[in-house]
Amino acid sequence: MPRPLGELEDAVMTRVWKWNRPVTVREVLEDLQRERSIAYTTVMTVLDNLHQKGWVRREAEGRAYRYEAVSTRAAYAAALMNDAWAQSDNPAAALVAFFGMMSDEQRQALRDAVRIVQGPETSEPATAATGGENPGSATEGGGR
Repeated sequence: MPRPLGELEDAVMTRVWKWNRPVTVREVLEDLQRERSIAYTTVMTVLDNLHQKGWVRREAEGRAYRYEAVSTRAAYAAALMNDAWAQSDNPAAALVAFFGMMSDEQRQALRDAVRIVQGPETSEPATAATGGENPGSATEGGGR
């Protein structure tokens, strides 16, 4: 995974993701100038760098380029979280610390996401239905 985006790269990518269409340097520049003073050449350089890093693809249109995101902001965030988790010397402790930082809404979103990933077969634990041991537990069947 490429390294995390810098502040200006993130500001540019935020617009590319938000608009969800090919954009020009001029469009990004005009939107950024509502918040800060910035030069056309700076935005052009940032978009070129993002292209070189694989975050955007570009297509020539006359003498300019139109830039489009290669993946979604959600995929970027997921890749950052996965990379950070993979670098931990204690992944379980890192997850516990991360979950402890979450708001109630974020924890509910996490529960919803886990249900989606696990699928309908795990919507009710087998122990509650049978009163016995769950045959699909983490110690058997691959650590679900």
